[in-house]
Amino acid sequence: MTTQTLPQSLAEILTADRPPEAILQDILPALGTVLECDRCFIHVRHPATRLHRHFCWRRREDIPDTSTAGWIREEPWEQEDPMFAAALRGEPSIFVADVETVDPAIANPEFEKKLGHRALVHAHLCEDGQLWAILQPAVFDQPRTWSDFDRSVIEQMVERLKPMVLAYVQSQYPASASASVSVSVSASVSDPALSYESATPSDRPSLSPT
Repeated sequence: MTTQTLPQSLAEILTADRPPEAILQDILPALGTVLECDRCFIHVRHPATRLHRHFCWRRREDIPDTSTAGWIREEPWEQEDPMFAAALRGEPSIFVADVETVDPAIANPEFEKKLGHRALVHAHLCEDGQLWAILQPAVFDQPRTWSDFDRSVIEQMVERLKPMVLAYVQSQYPASASASVSVSVSASVSDPALSYESATPSDRPSLSPT
């Protein structure tokens, strides 16, 4: 896949001299507009303690808002959400064209349907084998085939946002929550199949953050 130039509206936000939290908040509506999505959120997390915070943009008021007011502890979503388990393993981002026909090895159709979206990207921001964030654009009313342009934008956003996410988490993470919590992904969750129609991986290759 040929990498395309990042749209100017996104590049300007990413290069602005502003705090990481402000950039994370501003990039979501811009990304949702560029990708023509109905909702876009980023689930930022502290890997050791599994505390997380959600920033969310939605196009309409009837779309669920996943925003959190502060840091809260994650639930063990990997037990019923194969995409979250894949993210914890540091696997490549996943593009789901239709949750109604997705391979259950890739995503749990019933779990995804409860969240309301019809198509989504589950983009993994990982560093040194740890998951720091999940970026998720989603479409609510119809399936969506994710184009080469969409994939290029997501891949660039993952790399450009990663240092900002790490800076934000490391600076804003509550100092009082210092106890380490081990992250264990059940061995019974098999690796996702890499060939399918309704959910295609990025070059092989969410509320859970799916």
